[in-house]
This record gives sequence, C-alpha cells and structure tokens, in this order.
Amino acid sequence: MCFWLLLICVVGIANGPVGLVVFYEQDVKDRVVELGLTTPERIKKASIISGIALFVPLITVVPCVAYFFNGVNGFWDGFKQLLCIFMIMNLFDRFFIDEWWVGCTKAWIIPGTEDLIPYITAKVRVRKWVGSCVGFPVLAAIISGIMQLLG
Repeated sequence: MCFWLLLICVVGIANGPVGLVVFYEQDVKDRVVELGLTTPERIKKASIISGIALFVPLITVVPCVAYFFNGVNGFWDGFKQLLCIFMIMNLFDRFFIDEWWVGCTKAWIIPGTEDLIPYITAKVRVRKWVGSCVGFPVLAAIISGIMQLLG
C-alpha cells in the first residue's frame, strides 16, 4: 500500500503539483482556481479518481492479501494484520510524503501559492494523525467483521 500511495502521488504530480491539488487545504485550492491553473470541476474529478484509486485497493486488496494469501483466521488476527498494514501506510504517508516530500522538497510547490507554505500546518498534521489513528482501527474492525460474516 505504501508503494501504491507513492505511485498515485508520482503519477498525480507528473505534470505538476496542481494535478493533486485535491490533497491540499481549501485556501490553496481556492488560490489555484483564482490563478486559473485549474477549475473546481477538475478538482472534483481528481478527488473522485484519487479517492477511488486509494480506497478501493485499501478495502479490497488488503483484506484479500491478509485473509487469502496470509491465511488469517478469525476476527482478531484479521484486525491486527489489517491494522498493521493500514498503520504502516499511515506512517509512510505522514513521514515520507507529508513531512519530507511535501515539506522539504520543491516537488509539491505550486507557483503563486508560496505564501501559503507550509501546506501542511500543525493543525492539519494533528487532524491527519487523529483521523488515521481513529479511522484505521475502525476500518480494520469493520472489514474484519465483514470477512468473518463471509467466511
């Protein structure tokens, strides 16, 4: 999943970071539209595509690997494996992508929005950490429960 997330980001910003402006905060999105670099419709389309590209594998491929390839048996074993995979992806996203790639390189800088840097503020960091640390265990529990009902 870390590689998949990286691949989505690389492909998404291949023609410049505006391609994934959907991952930026609203003030950056508004500025990019104001500068004529994209439109709200393109942002919405990118949001749908990136959401599908990220979450469909998260809720299908990861459980299949855990339950069918790794041979997980039972709710708790599935929950632990899924949560472990989700949290490793979370750590990769928070530290490699957010902190280093976005925060320390120029790859994600959109011309005309430099005054809005840092793109990932302390408030956003907290929101992402809390969301991941609450959301991923809930998601792992839901998927493990569904897999138990199916098995």
